[in-house]
Amino acid sequence: MADDRAAGLAECARALAAGEVSSRELVERALARIEATQPSLNAFRLVRAEAALAEADAADRELAAGHRRPLLGVPVAVKDDMDVAGEPTAFGCRGVFPPEARDGEAVRRLRAAGAIVIGKTNTCELGQWPFTEGPAFGATRNPWHADHTPGGSSGGSAAAVAAGLVPAALGSDGAGSVRIPASWTHLIGIKPQRGRISTWPRPESFQGITVNGTLARSVTDAALLLDAASGNHDGDLHRPPVLRVSDAVGREPGRLRIALSLKPPFTAVPARLDPVVRAKVVALAERIAALGHTVEEAEPRYGRIGLTFVPRATAGIAERVRDAPHPHLLDPRTLEAARLGRLLAGAPLRVARRAEATLHRRIGALFDTYDVLLAPTTAAPPPRVGSMANMSGLDTDRAMIAACPYAWPWNILGWPGVNVPAGFVGEGLPVGAQLLGPAHSEPLLVALASQLEDDQRWHERWPPHEAAADSPAV
Repeated sequence: MADDRAAGLAECARALAAGEVSSRELVERALARIEATQPSLNAFRLVRAEAALAEADAADRELAAGHRRPLLGVPVAVKDDMDVAGEPTAFGCRGVFPPEARDGEAVRRLRAAGAIVIGKTNTCELGQWPFTEGPAFGATRNPWHADHTPGGSSGGSAAAVAAGLVPAALGSDGAGSVRIPASWTHLIGIKPQRGRISTWPRPESFQGITVNGTLARSVTDAALLLDAASGNHDGDLHRPPVLRVSDAVGREPGRLRIALSLKPPFTAVPARLDPVVRAKVVALAERIAALGHTVEEAEPRYGRIGLTFVPRATAGIAERVRDAPHPHLLDPRTLEAARLGRLLAGAPLRVARRAEATLHRRIGALFDTYDVLLAPTTAAPPPRVGSMANMSGLDTDRAMIAACPYAWPWNILGWPGVNVPAGFVGEGLPVGAQLLGPAHSEPLLVALASQLEDDQRWHERWPPHEAAADSPAV
């Protein structure tokens, strides 16, 4: 296998099982790519070079003995909000963090599938913002254009996959934090059903709005990583029925009824869809129609869903701040959000959580008529690095909502969504669209995404200058 950078997760697993390449070779090449791009892209918070090589040697011995597991010997990355035994989990924060005693459940399951966790990727502080920057680690940059952010909060995972440093990575999504960076780096990003991938050692994350998901260059790889990481710990609060999503890749989805929604959900501040993004999403809708599906403009009955998001999000931040070993080092915006979360953690939080069942019925009524909802993933292309770094809390919220008003309602609902590439705008900046469905609809969304991928071949396009070497990661 001459170019494992372009091979992808499934191809690496196949080549390893066939004896065409060793795990040590794959890990060594990945480590070399990470080292070469770290000064420019800054995708990783922590690289497990010595441990990963030792694990690769063990995988090679297992392969030589004839043993097979789905991802045996394949290097992957995980976001630095997930526990890896022996490593700290800083979650974008400053300070010294103790090594974790054991793997989180998602990481444990990846290892059980044979994957080698080569490192932990950068994320903004406590995953709050759609950029990946901070005083703890600097700025992570977009492989397609180094002056722009890859998005957040799973921006390190997105940058690592988009640049070909690893074939796939785990991220987490609490308001679009998998789908937004996927859209801004030309990737597939799957936000699965709540509970599909465990958040243990937390029974749920951020009052149930945050889930773990996958980023990859192809639908095949994103689904394969999702299946490998899926499953529950006994302590999980959310335990959806078991699905094997990879089986839907390449499956004929049938003739679907697609609702195209271009209007942002209710927010407290104005949000406007950039015309260049709108044009790309509409063009994608036209391609979907050309594939034989019925596409009509229709809007979900979101109502004032945003009123239920704030108590859950800020209460979740307050919980994380309470557990932080160095709260005095946290961003003032984080402390401000935590103060609000403590105020809302009583009756407002209980009301917000009870409202979810009503929202399921009201918004879910759309799926009595349509099979899938198609919407922009973001309202704007990726902003420049640093453009939101030193804002006040209110100004950050305004800028964040203006750029990213579309993703977060599905976090309240807990339902699955898949970002697919929608093309490029301006200076070659990627934008995306999201395929959204009701509960447990990952197979349908993946089947449609796979059909689109066969038509669009987006996974064949690479950043023009992968290393983005012109700009330092500061």
